[in-house]
Amino acid sequence: MPLTFPKKEKLKSKKLIDRLFAEGKAMTSYPIKLIYIQTGAMEKVRFQTGVTVPKKKFKSAVKRNRIKRLLREAYRLNKPILFNNSEGNFAFLFLYLGKEMPQYQSIEAHVKKLLQKFINQVDDEKLD
Repeated sequence: MPLTFPKKEKLKSKKLIDRLFAEGKAMTSYPIKLIYIQTGAMEKVRFQTGVTVPKKKFKSAVKRNRIKRLLREAYRLNKPILFNNSEGNFAFLFLYLGKEMPQYQSIEAHVKKLLQKFINQVDDEKLD
């Protein structure tokens, strides 16, 4: 599986983003929060992902964009964890909650932890 993040996997639908905030389940590995929701089978891709950083905590667009790039890169490199261990279609939103500029290593560690948590959660829900 190629480690890419094509346009079709990016979360852009305003309706879906609103649904994520309204009905989505959340898990946190500070300073990153993952909100997810199961999407219908009619979606073309298994996972759609978005990242966001609050303007309130990071006034500088340069810093916000840097954090978003780090989040996307950590997700892109650890995507096989998801594709190999879960079924179903989902929409994800990674929120950065921290107050200071992060290092890539810490972002990647937290993204990995969240993806693993997500897989465990989905497996538990499947058993119920």
